[in-house]
Amino acid sequence: MSHVLVMGEPTMTHAPTADDLIKQVQARYNHAQTLELHFEETFEQGRPHRPESGTLTLRKPGHMRWDYQMPAGKVFVSDGKTAYLYTPEDHRVERSNLKMSEDLRAPMAFLLGRLDLKREFRSFAVRGGDGGSWLDAQAKNDRLPYEKIELLVAPDASIRRLNVRGRDQSVLGFVFTGESLNPAVNDRLFHFAIPEGAEVVDAVTTEQEN
Repeated sequence: MSHVLVMGEPTMTHAPTADDLIKQVQARYNHAQTLELHFEETFEQGRPHRPESGTLTLRKPGHMRWDYQMPAGKVFVSDGKTAYLYTPEDHRVERSNLKMSEDLRAPMAFLLGRLDLKREFRSFAVRGGDGGSWLDAQAKNDRLPYEKIELLVAPDASIRRLNVRGRDQSVLGFVFTGESLNPAVNDRLFHFAIPEGAEVVDAVTTEQEN
C-alpha cells in the first residue's frame, strides 16, 4: 500500500495523549463481552514476593476468574457481586464484596462493564514505555485500597501490563500475554464452590475510612 504525504498535513507520529489512549482502550474493550489471557504476577511490599502466573478470564457484566498454575490450585473468582480468594496452602477462602474488596485484583473490575476510565479514575498522565505508552491514573477517591494504577497500552490498544499501587506502599504488577477477545466462556467458570473443610473468612473492608 502506498502513502501520499501532503505538504502541511499533520502526520500521526506524535506521542499519544491521555485522551488518545483512553479512547483507544475503551474502543477495544467495550466491543468485547469476554476476554482471556495469560498473566504473570509480582507483588512487592518492602521486599519482592515469589512470582505467580496463570490464566485470567473475564465475562461481562462483572465476572472474572484468575486460575493460577503457579502456585497450583490458587484461584480468585468474582460472580459479579462476591469475590472469593482460595489459597490451597492455607486451605482458606477469603470472601468479600467485589466493590469493597481490599484485594488489589479488584481494580481489574473496571474492564467488566462498559469501560469509562474517566468515571473510574482521575488525574491521568502519559509517559513512554517499552512496546507502548504508560497511562497512569489516580484512584477516584481516597477510600479505595489502591492509590494509583499504571497501564502499559500497546499500539493495538491492548493492555500489556498493569501495576496497582496500594496505599500501604505495596505494588501488585501484572504482565499480560496471549490476549483473546470474545472467546467462548462457560458460565460455570464463575461459580465458586467452597472446598470441603476449607476455612471461610469474610473480609473486613475499610469503606468508611477517610
